[in-house]
Amino acid sequence: MQQRVTVEIENQVAIVRLNRPDKHNGMDIPMIQALIATAKQLRRNRDIRAVILTGEGPSFCAGIDTKSMFSGGPLKTVLAFAPLLKPVANKYQKVCLIWRTLSVPVIAAVHGSCFGAGIQLALAADVRIGSPTAKLSVMEAKWGLIPDMAGMLLLRDHLPRDVAFELTATGRVLTAPEALALGLLTRVEDDPLAAAKAMAAQIATRSPDASAAAKRLFRESWNASEYRVLAAERRWQLRMILGKNQRIATARNTGKPDLPYRPRQW
Repeated sequence: MQQRVTVEIENQVAIVRLNRPDKHNGMDIPMIQALIATAKQLRRNRDIRAVILTGEGPSFCAGIDTKSMFSGGPLKTVLAFAPLLKPVANKYQKVCLIWRTLSVPVIAAVHGSCFGAGIQLALAADVRIGSPTAKLSVMEAKWGLIPDMAGMLLLRDHLPRDVAFELTATGRVLTAPEALALGLLTRVEDDPLAAAKAMAAQIATRSPDASAAAKRLFRESWNASEYRVLAAERRWQLRMILGKNQRIATARNTGKPDLPYRPRQW
């Protein structure tokens, strides 16, 4: 079987590629499992500084491979969707949510089609850079379905309720400029992968502890009460001040620019 996900590490940046180019990187069960396993492996690697999610071939990810998921008879279909009966997050939700648990920034480089499962995966990244010709859609309505890969959590983080509902109910396909205007894309660049690499390289010049703390601070405080936000700021800042990498950052800015950082704390 073709390797569904490939990983290469360049200058402490992990480039994760969905690898079914002939299917526009449509997700099937093996790809979902490979993405989860890849994220778990990267989560344990304290030397990497950022992760880039992208797709081989003409598209980032055209969504779930419905032919694969629904073919093979009733029993195969039932077994494929049995995880929906679980009272906890299932693999279809974890494949997106797990990227939010990494202690490094995750950048999605989006090109071509980014539909359904693809847009939910992209929204799980911290930053999304799209090509001018990228197309994005919450496309589940076309197949008589709803977003169920943590889509509701991810959409509410980026869109007002009425906009998220309209896109979900219609399955409307957005151009890159439209997605940028709505906040589904962070930037539009002619070469999103090159732009993602440049951003990751800049992140790599900063303290890995600060990047990790910033990601966790945003996650736990963005929608929290004022009291919890201020408490989180104090807690994470104290950890920064007590850490060796903060002192290294200071030294790098005061005469020792080549002093290497230590691996991140967590």
